[in-house]
Amino acid sequence: METEQHPLIGIVMGSESDWPVMEGGARILTEFGIPFETRVLSAHRTPDTAKTYAEEAHTRGIKVLIAGAGMAAHLAGVLAGCSSLPVIGVPIASGALQGIDALLATVQMPSGVPVATVAIGGSKNAAVLAIQILATGDNDLHKKMAAYKKEMARKVQSMDARVQELASQL
Repeated sequence: METEQHPLIGIVMGSESDWPVMEGGARILTEFGIPFETRVLSAHRTPDTAKTYAEEAHTRGIKVLIAGAGMAAHLAGVLAGCSSLPVIGVPIASGALQGIDALLATVQMPSGVPVATVAIGGSKNAAVLAIQILATGDNDLHKKMAAYKKEMARKVQSMDARVQELASQL
């Protein structure tokens, strides 16, 4: 997202092939008007760059990091180990285990190095969680998130009414 505001969220992925998954979260951030930046960094192929990025993110105004990676999925853990910012991991389905390995690698962090972990492919939930973290210090954003959740509830109520109507016609 190109904007004059400095980014508040860093979306990092291990490979360009992860973008189709991470794009969902980027769209949620855009919907909320949250400035973000995106990077491709590898815990294994560009470890020095990933470390520097994590160490310096807060100096550029980044408040939360979202990291998506598949297979060994060490990216979120590396970022969490090198930064005091909250890190949200998005395991990405790939390889023989279709994301189970990435889920386990992302969620099983040692004490003192937490990575909040969402479902395999869950970049939208990662973005919502990042927004909720930001909203703890931003009343306007808190109101936007409350409205977002009310709209989700309204949609479910609509679906409920439609399904009840369909069922009554049997």
